[in-house]
Amino acid sequence: MKLTSSSFQHDQPIPEKFAFGAPDPVLHIRLTDNHNPQLQWADAPAQTRSFALICVDPDVPTKPDDVNQEGRSVPASLPRTDFYHWVMVDIPAQTTEIKAGESSKGIVAGGKKELGGPAGSRQGVNDYTGWFAGDADMKGTYKGYDGPCPPWNDEIVHHYNFTVYALDCAKAPVDGDFTGPQVLQAIRPHILAQATLTGTYSNNPKFNKPKPLDK
Repeated sequence: MKLTSSSFQHDQPIPEKFAFGAPDPVLHIRLTDNHNPQLQWADAPAQTRSFALICVDPDVPTKPDDVNQEGRSVPASLPRTDFYHWVMVDIPAQTTEIKAGESSKGIVAGGKKELGGPAGSRQGVNDYTGWFAGDADMKGTYKGYDGPCPPWNDEIVHHYNFTVYALDCAKAPVDGDFTGPQVLQAIRPHILAQATLTGTYSNNPKFNKPKPLDK
């Protein structure tokens, strides 16, 4: 299988239009457009009956002590964990593309109540649900796509792995408010093929300095 995007190139930065937060010189981070990127896949096995899509950031700090704290930084040596940004199943077998902004446009406090995406697909809970659990203004169940917003003081650039799985089942064996790990466990016996596209993102100013002009 092959997975490509017109929104970003493999191992290259994701434009801020497709992020949850972007660098700000005063506030450190400002909320942004939060559109889902365009994704297109090809060469799935003939036996494919549906697709699943997962986006995960494996570079999230395991300790929050230094996250977004003035005068401190999140060290590169800190162990990292997964943060799921997008979980979708039951994408019809005839579908080969998700258009930019088709599944997400903007940020909704408490999570989106209406989700776009291919007809018949189901979208799971992303990890902003846990991140905002203690925030009275933002807490809720976040489903569908919500893009990158790594700490502005993180010493590493984060990676966002978009993976499409071709499955031998028309309906993924998950129900309710399913999560990324639950989907991965449930679909493992049904995977025929898969393809991954990785984008990068940072809110740290040191990684976002303007490039010098050519003389």
